[in-house]
Amino acid sequence: MKLVVTTKGKNAVRINRFFEFVLYVITYTIAFLILEGIFDSFQISSDYKRLYSVLAVCIIYVLDKAVKPLLVTLTIPITGLTFGLFYFVINTLILKLTDWIMGPKLNFTDIWILFFIAILLSVISFAIEEVIIKPLIKKAKKK
Repeated sequence: MKLVVTTKGKNAVRINRFFEFVLYVITYTIAFLILEGIFDSFQISSDYKRLYSVLAVCIIYVLDKAVKPLLVTLTIPITGLTFGLFYFVINTLILKLTDWIMGPKLNFTDIWILFFIAILLSVISFAIEEVIIKPLIKKAKKK
């Protein structure tokens, strides 16, 4: 399995989608389990915490790829007026949608903790992009 995929005839280089998915699932799941232990207003069902964390992260990943681009496109004026700070509100909305989809297995009771988690997940996503994905793509372009 190749980590970096190149398109013949074009200079398009991208990361393998499965590798990207696994990378995000692992890091977000670790973050979820740590944050669930820290905050009382963020609870994952105690039956199968790891399983429900992975399921929640998979839902977040799918919503990030399917719903978030539409929300970002629709809210470009608001995001521009707030100098990009509205992007965290979109991430909070994605987390709330995940909470709604998971039902009683995932419970966010405080909107401010939800906002903080959205900011933290944005930071993790940025770190993954800058530390792992971009260097891999840059290395593949040099070859």
